[in-house]
Amino acid sequence: MSARRKSAKSKKTEIGSRKAKSNRSRTEATRGALLEAARHLFAEKGFADTGTPEIVAAAGVTRGALYHHFIDKLELFRCVIEGEASRVAEEIARETFEVASPLDGMLRGADAYFRAMSRPGRARLLLLEGPAVLGVAEMDEIDRRTGRSELREGLVLALGDRQDDRTIDALAAVLSAAFDKAALAIASGEPAEEYKDALRMLATGIPGMTSEIHS
Repeated sequence: MSARRKSAKSKKTEIGSRKAKSNRSRTEATRGALLEAARHLFAEKGFADTGTPEIVAAAGVTRGALYHHFIDKLELFRCVIEGEASRVAEEIARETFEVASPLDGMLRGADAYFRAMSRPGRARLLLLEGPAVLGVAEMDEIDRRTGRSELREGLVLALGDRQDDRTIDALAAVLSAAFDKAALAIASGEPAEEYKDALRMLATGIPGMTSEIHS
């Protein structure tokens, strides 16, 4: 192959690569716009009172674009909920990356959780709309994969082999429900400190919580 033909082929490949990247960027931008618009509307109006025409109008895209990315409104809602739950878990993980004791991790995790849940609309989405639309079982599975997994790690750190997995799972579920109840109360305007103090009292009753962690 001549040098000229090699050069032409290389340019063609480069152009094709740029087009593919551009298409991917547009696709990601469209999906992101739909998720953000849907999140805002679901948090403000609820799932039942939000229509797909409103979502596409707010996102600035067509209905065809919506159904290209999501099967229906329910799948879009599910993706919004999973994204919110994942972001909460990420904030908790960042805050509890290095802790002095399981209790320190629990309390710092609680602070991170309440901060994350204070984002406007998030408590409604995850604790009210999510269970009502997706069902308690599916929301429990989402919670198990995200925020509750962080909580469970802290319990394993505290309890070690003193309790079996089923007991730790049950304790994580009970504590997670307490966190959720507190988050709803705080979102409705009640003082956060009272709930933080209550969770501290609850956590200190768990064996191994106050023991130091040695690296």
